[in-house]
Amino acid sequence: MSADSDDAWEKAQDELAAAGRSDGLPLVPPTPERIGRMLGMHGFRPDAVVAKLMPAFADATWRSIAENAVMAGCRPEYLPVIGAATEALAADEFNLLGIQTTTGSATPVVIVNGPVAGAIGMNAAGNALGPGNRANATIGRAVRLILQNVGGAIPGVGDMATLGQPGKYTFCFAENEAASPWPALHVERGYAADMSVVTVVGASGNVEIVDSSSASAEDVIHTYANSMLIAGTISMSGYIGGGEPLIIMPPEHAAFLSAAGYTKDKVKAAMFDAVQYPLERLSPYVRDRLIASRKTMNAANVEGPVRLAAAAKDVMIVVAGGVGIKAAYVPTWSGGTRAVSRKVPVGRVA
Repeated sequence: MSADSDDAWEKAQDELAAAGRSDGLPLVPPTPERIGRMLGMHGFRPDAVVAKLMPAFADATWRSIAENAVMAGCRPEYLPVIGAATEALAADEFNLLGIQTTTGSATPVVIVNGPVAGAIGMNAAGNALGPGNRANATIGRAVRLILQNVGGAIPGVGDMATLGQPGKYTFCFAENEAASPWPALHVERGYAADMSVVTVVGASGNVEIVDSSSASAEDVIHTYANSMLIAGTISMSGYIGGGEPLIIMPPEHAAFLSAAGYTKDKVKAAMFDAVQYPLERLSPYVRDRLIASRKTMNAANVEGPVRLAAAAKDVMIVVAGGVGIKAAYVPTWSGGTRAVSRKVPVGRVA
């Protein structure tokens, strides 16, 4: 299809929407020339399979990934990051089938670490989760289009979300490694600091955390902990959310906690200890169901409080954002998912 005129552009939009390829926003027509330029920059074999995506059980090839990246408005330089995210999403532990088909609001968060984030101009600082940066916005959008157009998560067909969430358009950012006093996410997950890595997290939304008053590290952590006590995310597996919560912490809070002697592991341990949701605060029916579920799983303490995770190490902390003390708590999907990381592949262009 062509897009050399306004009429051709509008026709292309109508054709793509009629074909079920659209996310509701205007798309860049995926002409052979645009797809070819994107693939040609890196030398990836077009028919090479990167991942098999659920619920369609369909192969995501470099060509289909490039096609959706073009439609999302990506620059060719972004393609390896999108490919790494696609590969990560297909890992068994991520549970893509569940996330794609749930009536819940689950969606992948794409977190980028390492040199590639700066090389392609990603935003890790102010408004990192918001608008204004092409790489953040279009990489996240490309991932969603791939999940819809290749994976089969078509709204109302494969994707059965009751409400969904705005993050299902795009949810992608880079860690602000330069402003963090702690090891970056990918380093914690076993990669070298100079590697470029993508991590995907199955998220159920996000909650703003604000604390500009606390004068001690303990009080700041107390605010974070109380912000995570959300009854609506409690799963029958016995955790608040999916048991692998993500905290996106601004550099100012990270620096404050570090100056008070808190390593990242110490912050995780403190949050893990502090977040306990008493069963008596649940409705009687939910409480009884949770106790019954715990008995089935032979839990040691069937009437104990609901915890944030199985262990402190399961808490994820990523430093991002600019000036200010606004953080975000991102509960992971309670249906069962684990974060997955993959190294960004290198073609002809690093």
